[in-house]
Amino acid sequence: MELLFLGTGTSHGVPMIGCDCAVCRSTNPRNTRTRTSAILRLRRSNSSILIDTSIDLRQQMLRERIARVDAVLFTHHHADHILGLDDIRVFTDLQGRIDCYASPASAERIRTVFSYAFAAPDSYEGGGLPRLNLKPIDGHIDLFGQRIIPLRLPHGAITVFGYRIGGLGYLTDCKTVPDEAIEQLHGLDVLVLDALRHRPHPTHLSIEEAIDVARKIGARRTFFTHMCHRVEHEELAALLPPDIQPAYDGLRLSI
Repeated sequence: MELLFLGTGTSHGVPMIGCDCAVCRSTNPRNTRTRTSAILRLRRSNSSILIDTSIDLRQQMLRERIARVDAVLFTHHHADHILGLDDIRVFTDLQGRIDCYASPASAERIRTVFSYAFAAPDSYEGGGLPRLNLKPIDGHIDLFGQRIIPLRLPHGAITVFGYRIGGLGYLTDCKTVPDEAIEQLHGLDVLVLDALRHRPHPTHLSIEEAIDVARKIGARRTFFTHMCHRVEHEELAALLPPDIQPAYDGLRLSI
């Protein structure tokens, strides 16, 4: 498999509107973070699974020259993770209908927010429509010969899905990782983990909390994502041990 980080930033993105901090003014491209999303390429089946449709999806797809999406996997229904869904319509125009997978609660919210996409075609006046099959997840799923195991994670008032996909664990937007999930994540090659900032946050892992979780899981390599504008890439990379590093937009990992 290959994992491509499309975006590694928070709901505000980095730089953040109206901010004049050193990170927001940085010329280091690794400090420019679009909203969190990723794409997983399965080499055996030559298939691509998009994880979340971030607000910045169009720019991310153009930047990385992505020409095909075979399925979409949602972690949860917060705005920064779903509001790029309409841009999937260019792929459905080229390929036909695309299956999208989410928890039952997230599927219901997505169907509400994008009601026009799931209504009868003749009820929509003008413009293109993304042609989607929205499928609630109830247990593991198998896509293109690859088993995908959803993991329930607390994120404030809602429960989000992390995923184990072979040697990859993808866990963004979570405050803790329950013991049950940690047991299902042993033996990973790559762990992708929420790490918002150094200071504690009520709904996200702090960097220090994320380090502790990473040590409990024990992946060969861990990469932090969903980092805010209070995190300078090079400074954080220098503070972390060699097996834990901050991700950045455009980073590609072979798994």
